[in-house]
Amino acid sequence: MTEPQVLPLLLTVFEATATVAFALSGLLEAARKRLDAVGVCVVAGLAAFGGGTLRDILLDRRPFFWVEHAAWLWGLLALCIGAMAFMRARHFEPTERAMQWPDAIGLGLFSAGGTQLALAQELPAIVAVLMGVVTAVFGGVLRDIVCNEIPSAFRDHRPYAVCAFVGGWVLVATQALQGPAWAGLLAATAAATGLRALALATGYTLPRWSAHDGADI
Repeated sequence: MTEPQVLPLLLTVFEATATVAFALSGLLEAARKRLDAVGVCVVAGLAAFGGGTLRDILLDRRPFFWVEHAAWLWGLLALCIGAMAFMRARHFEPTERAMQWPDAIGLGLFSAGGTQLALAQELPAIVAVLMGVVTAVFGGVLRDIVCNEIPSAFRDHRPYAVCAFVGGWVLVATQALQGPAWAGLLAATAAATGLRALALATGYTLPRWSAHDGADI
């Protein structure tokens, strides 16, 4: 296969894997909130498809990626039903920490894929990188809002959108150096996921906003 033939296949694999990863994060969060089966499927679907849908709207891509690959919807339903049965049989209690790891994987995959799709439309680099950030972050934001939480991307102070932003620029730099597209996608994914995993493992947080008492705003 030539590179132009490999790239669409690789992007599909990235989107499918990221969709599963984010669906798992949504499923674990919904289970942690003790939602019913419908709630679990809805939250998992929002996490899995929310960011990519907003990206497709902004890039005017039709059909949406989950419409083009409608089998993914059946896969999502099967994943939710199977996971709920497994967790009940094993008496598995999902924790917020358990949700963070599939979320980190999806973050890297979606940031790389979203940036590549925007670059393919010959958009400016900064716009393409921001499309990657939107793809990677917005699904998790919807997941947390529906579960009545301040989105973890904003509240835990560990780098999240920043990781996706860095990953996008890794892809841009790789293409500027005329490296293979597959290498850029892998490097961008590794950068974003690796930075997020490092932040989770070390507990590193970004500086918090602080204002002196009585200060004028």
